[in-house]
Amino acid sequence: MEQHVSGQEFLRYPDLALRGHGGAVVHANDESFAERENLIKPGPAGFDPAAFGHKGKVYDGWETRRRRTPGHDHAVVRLGVPGIVRGVVVDTAWFTGNFPPEVSVEAAGLDGHPAPADLDAAEWTTLVPRSPVAGDTANAFEVHDGHRYTHLRLTMYPDGGIARFRVHGEAVADPRLLVTGGLDLAALENGGRVVACSNEFYSSPTNVIAPGLTRSMGEGWENARRRDDGNDHVEIALAAAGEARLLEVDTSYFLFNAPGAVRVSACDTTAADPADPGSWFTLLDRTGVRPDTRHRFVVDRPRAATRLRLDVYPDGGIARFRAFGTLSAAGHADLWLRWINTLPDAQAHAALTGLGATAAETASGHAARPVTARGDLPAALAAQDPR
Repeated sequence: MEQHVSGQEFLRYPDLALRGHGGAVVHANDESFAERENLIKPGPAGFDPAAFGHKGKVYDGWETRRRRTPGHDHAVVRLGVPGIVRGVVVDTAWFTGNFPPEVSVEAAGLDGHPAPADLDAAEWTTLVPRSPVAGDTANAFEVHDGHRYTHLRLTMYPDGGIARFRVHGEAVADPRLLVTGGLDLAALENGGRVVACSNEFYSSPTNVIAPGLTRSMGEGWENARRRDDGNDHVEIALAAAGEARLLEVDTSYFLFNAPGAVRVSACDTTAADPADPGSWFTLLDRTGVRPDTRHRFVVDRPRAATRLRLDVYPDGGIARFRAFGTLSAAGHADLWLRWINTLPDAQAHAALTGLGATAAETASGHAARPVTARGDLPAALAAQDPR
């Protein structure tokens, strides 16, 4: 039986469930007084003794109603980073007369993006058996289990409030998703840009290719509610021509206004007119998606493209969209062309020298700008290949 411990070495491991790492509380059977999402917020829980709302005292945590029937309350956390759990902390900060007397923690490993019904039917393994906890305390429990898990179920007996739930452990990557060259072809910081959008009523579609994870719904793209039979979309010009091998469609923070389904198509504008519907080919068939979830899809048949189109059905918000893959030879050359042609004179000279060009090559390369043909790139640049 696991023992109640404190100050253990496992606290040195990262929190795999943290909201900033992509974690989410995907289900709770009750959150009458305080919402479940507070469990994985960053930082310690706060407390305002004067804060009262329509439901009663406002707590920075998850709090359920007082049970009048047998049973217990639980919440399911999807780890932002699946891995081996080395220990958990059930923090009851500020819950003094309404904390649960006991808790337990179970874990499950599931593929894909399971719905609540799938979680109910999953095989759960006990990591922390039913154990006593103290109020207003960071209750720490070591875990000795070497398996990789994706979801944890926190149960409290019979009811009460928990401020934070920390899951410390080691990340274990899924090699089936490590199929790319590591370059996000659509990213704003790499040169991607939004070239078309059906609706940007609430926020800019450029948000979907912005750096990092979102911190709120307002940092994503949200369209208006559709009242017709159509659907919304956003079209993105890639940083350069390349093959997308892994797509990420992130609906983080879109809990009740995420799309029901998405589709991703592509076009190579160097060989076809994007205005011609027949020039587009499918990378991801219309696929159902879940709220508040980072979805990852391996592209079965990668093809070189310069634009991607993300369709959402019928409408709804997207936090981030990623298209990880590799540049084509033409895309690689075009990136270098654009870069060297747009550098200020002094920086261009320094860059060519730094890449190993001789003084003569630097002078001729500098004088040749703007370089318009891929074959005319200075040798020092043509030899570079980040693919």
